[in-house]
Amino acid sequence: MNPVVPHDSHSDDIHITLPDGSVKAFTAPVTVADIAQSIGAGLAKNTLAGKVNGVLMDACDPIYQDASVQIITPNDEEGLAIIRHSCAHLIGHAVKQLYPSAQMAIGPVIDDGFYYDIAYERPFTSEDMAAIEKRMGELIKKGYDVVKKITPRDEVIALFTARGEEYKLRLIEDMGPEVTEMGLYYHEEYLDMCRGPHVPNTRFLKAFTLTKLAGSYWRGDAKNEQLQRIYGTAWGDKKQLKAYLTRLEEAEKRDHRKLGRELNLFHFQEDATGAVFWHARGWTILQELIAYMRRRQAAVGYEEVNTPDMMDRTLWEISGHWQNYRENMFTTEVEDNRFLALKPMNCPGSVLLYRHGLKSFRDLPIRMGEFGKVHRNEPSGSLHGLMRVRHFTQDDAHIYCTPEQMGSECRDVIDLVLDIYRQFGFDDVRIKLSTRPDNRMGDDATWDLLENTLIEVLDDMSLAYQINPGEGAFYGPKLEFVLRDAIGRDWQCGTLQVDMNLPLRFGIEYVDMDGQRKQPVMLHRALFGSLERFTGILIEHHAGKLPTWLAPVQAMVLAISADNNGYAKDIEALLNSTGLRVEADISNEKIGYKIRKQTLQRIPYLLVVGAKEQASGTVAIRSQNGDDLGVLPLQEAMAFLQNAAKTPDADDRLAAQQALMAKLMPSL
Repeated sequence: MNPVVPHDSHSDDIHITLPDGSVKAFTAPVTVADIAQSIGAGLAKNTLAGKVNGVLMDACDPIYQDASVQIITPNDEEGLAIIRHSCAHLIGHAVKQLYPSAQMAIGPVIDDGFYYDIAYERPFTSEDMAAIEKRMGELIKKGYDVVKKITPRDEVIALFTARGEEYKLRLIEDMGPEVTEMGLYYHEEYLDMCRGPHVPNTRFLKAFTLTKLAGSYWRGDAKNEQLQRIYGTAWGDKKQLKAYLTRLEEAEKRDHRKLGRELNLFHFQEDATGAVFWHARGWTILQELIAYMRRRQAAVGYEEVNTPDMMDRTLWEISGHWQNYRENMFTTEVEDNRFLALKPMNCPGSVLLYRHGLKSFRDLPIRMGEFGKVHRNEPSGSLHGLMRVRHFTQDDAHIYCTPEQMGSECRDVIDLVLDIYRQFGFDDVRIKLSTRPDNRMGDDATWDLLENTLIEVLDDMSLAYQINPGEGAFYGPKLEFVLRDAIGRDWQCGTLQVDMNLPLRFGIEYVDMDGQRKQPVMLHRALFGSLERFTGILIEHHAGKLPTWLAPVQAMVLAISADNNGYAKDIEALLNSTGLRVEADISNEKIGYKIRKQTLQRIPYLLVVGAKEQASGTVAIRSQNGDDLGVLPLQEAMAFLQNAAKTPDADDRLAAQQALMAKLMPSL
């Protein structure tokens, strides 16, 4: 299990290279803990584990030969994962003390935390969770050592058989007979099996809390028995934990499902699980996003198309979706024993559009954009408001180009997506490059070309990126664009996939300058991704206070008394005639109540009108945050609101118009 191979213990000293390039000599074997102690007592006290030749190891693991070593502490990302994994084991220790008949299944690390799946004869309650957390705290205070033992397979089986841990025995069986020994971690009398590494002592686990209870299934399969899942979070220190819990509280306030109800944007119901019932105001937001993307795409040469929602099974077999994505597709059998599928992706329909009519190299690149409705049979337990639905809109596009154009087209897509995110206020964008998966189609030479193209483009653009090995689509490598929102959460949105496999399978071609038929390269591209999901992200990012241009109601006219209702309605009509989205509140309520009500509705501007404003042809303007912007004549108020509601691409469009005008009429 160790990344280094033992050699003769009587050989010469081994040399350990540290991250700063310095080299230390030790008598073999030496542990990570020994190396940390040789550097300093403070580092030794803070050592969780080590990275030896790039592989994580426990602090107690022996190293027998020359190696590069990095000491892992709670300040490292890997250290945080180790703390969380060890906290999952600590759940097991506490649960087995409090509920001895419970059986422990699996306890992995997840984003920001950990969980443990447990089989028990009755449902756990919130009181049980409080008791488990309390016992975990008591065990941490004991500061006991976590002891690792590499143990032969037969002995591991005997140990878990004696303890009645059925799920651990199943895990061992799944490993196969070729695994002849395993790592066991002893938390005093409690025993768990794991690859590790884990903390050397429970004193590292003080900054934790349990967060919720949920149901789960063994191996994540609804056909298997149901288990209970205890979730928790853990951090390097109490300050980090407090910051995370504050972030959770803020996220709860910003929850788009809650705001969707309060702001009358959308709702969900059991009659159509996983689908959105858009109210007029929410639909306005979605349509504004589409209109924005439509303008941005048209400006850089995209043509908008539309393809059928339901197509024959044979298309999905050619594309590979039937073999790789069948369980997520909605299908139906029609007459003549034909199977149709609601499209989970727009790709095959786009290919059929391209295939309609012979293309020349002079036609390429062809950029086809589609706001296509896609349908995916997501498990009911994974559905989550707008963030995970079964029926949604993609701002999908497919670009068909020559191999020589592939790099420049990728660059243009990356430029476009990053600029669009900037215009929405997302300046912190992470890029992930997902490479060839095991279930891929096509040969390695093609994958080499596609992956290297993406790498070269990113390097040429001086963009940092993270490689996700094996996470690409089955037809090509992809870039994923991850946005960080106002409270520090990451959201994966846009994607760019480079593909030479679907064009080959569908037999699409173009005629090159020598009259030869060639296969184009196909780029799959989505910038918002799911428009429903992007809407949810924006709602939470802005806590419901959307930018004026995107707000479903940009201004509300408030009549102080019934005598001013007619004036308020006339202002509403005037402003709406300019393209603004304005409503009038002429309800029989006091003006203070109206102001509070419309402020809670996150209306960007409130226009208060009474007898004085009516007599002078003015409005008193208040901003959403309560600032008094003064009393303005109608003409000035209209100009102010139009400027406030200007779309983020408006200046770019004006600059492009002026540049074209200067080119066409240089004398001007």
